[in-house]
Amino acid sequence: MLLIAIPEPAGNVGAPADWMVHRIVLHLSKLSNANPSALVRAGCNHRRCRMPIREISVQRFSVISSRSMEEVVGAIRAALGHPEMSGFSKQMAGAKTFAELESVVQAAVGPSGFLEFVHFDLGEVLRKRSGTRFPQNVRIVLGNPVVMSSMAEHVPDAGSYAPVTILIDQRKDGVHLSYDRMASYLAPYGSREALEVARNLDSKVEGLLKTVAASESNEFKSRIA
Repeated sequence: MLLIAIPEPAGNVGAPADWMVHRIVLHLSKLSNANPSALVRAGCNHRRCRMPIREISVQRFSVISSRSMEEVVGAIRAALGHPEMSGFSKQMAGAKTFAELESVVQAAVGPSGFLEFVHFDLGEVLRKRSGTRFPQNVRIVLGNPVVMSSMAEHVPDAGSYAPVTILIDQRKDGVHLSYDRMASYLAPYGSREALEVARNLDSKVEGLLKTVAASESNEFKSRIA
């Protein structure tokens, strides 16, 4: 088990934080040559906590398009809302009721019903590493806060998986658009209500990817891994 010393967060108050426990465990293990895992378990017992491990099998949906990378990225982003995130967060925080919050979100999403939280041009780093104009690789984090809350209401761990990620990358056989299905993340939790929302989310995201991957003159291939 690898333990990492985490810097103290600003404004930390109250009971000893996890970062301090990790630093102490690392220090003690070095001094005593003890197994850090055993020390962590002992510390966890002392703090009356549990350390459950849940195994999750994830389904990855992929679409391969013959459209250009620029076309695909442009079409995906055109389907998403792009609110100014600082102002958007303030509007959500200022909503007095859930109905008001829904209105704020509805005004921010794009035609797909989703908004873009952030995107990363991973390819820029890869291209500098290789010294060539390839590969091209873009990660887009998207979602809908109302949909996210509908899952987290029943499965709190859903907050670890939403908002969701679309990965767009250029390969020899075309542009790959990939998405890890939310339903596969939530299936082990056994909540029918959360799964229903997750499957609907998956259907919308996969529909978006299929639509973007296709064009009037191009076919696309899809697969599930």
